[in-house]
Amino acid sequence: MTAAFVTSTGTDIGKTFVARGLIRHFIDGHRKVEALKPVVSGFDEREAAGSDPGLLLSALGVDPDVDRIAGISPWRFAAPLSPHLAAEREDRAIDFAQLVDFSRDAINRRPDVLLIEGAGGIMVPLDGTHTVLDWMAELRLPLLLVAGSYLGTISHTLSALDVLERRALKVAAVVVSETPESSVRLDETVDSIADFAAAPVIALPRLPPGRLDHPAFQQIAATL
Repeated sequence: MTAAFVTSTGTDIGKTFVARGLIRHFIDGHRKVEALKPVVSGFDEREAAGSDPGLLLSALGVDPDVDRIAGISPWRFAAPLSPHLAAEREDRAIDFAQLVDFSRDAINRRPDVLLIEGAGGIMVPLDGTHTVLDWMAELRLPLLLVAGSYLGTISHTLSALDVLERRALKVAAVVVSETPESSVRLDETVDSIADFAAAPVIALPRLPPGRLDHPAFQQIAATL
């Protein structure tokens, strides 16, 4: 059985894209797959199918209706802000212990493959005292760290790797998801990060809309 946590160096880097591609790869290999996006901000119920949890459900072959989204994303907030600020806008809060228990329960019940997608980057606050890093530290799952190929990503990625190493968290792979119209070539970014990273660094080119098949997903899956 396999379980992994998909995190990233920042927001809108490509976590959901990577998770969707892995879902399709595992399903094509006749594996049973489940996915969670426990915390999501910027959620609009009117456009639920296009939200991150909606896209994960679609990749799983499940109709992304609101009830099913609620099942994999219990903490949904409308404001497109960090979770703790988005929750405050609604006079709500994320109960960190409940979040950890929800995640652990899914890990323990998984029939085969489970992917948990985080929220934003590794240091995004979940409440006044906990970040996504603390969440990952509680679960101790292998991590897939998704980075972009934009100018500046090398420093961001190496900083994230340093923080994760200090918390003794295992990074299964760094996935460099190509940033559209970046001034830096994807291969240059991958090679530069690989010079410093202990984990495999895998290039994931930008794919046409709707396409989720690429050899990179097989490489990523092989690290788990």
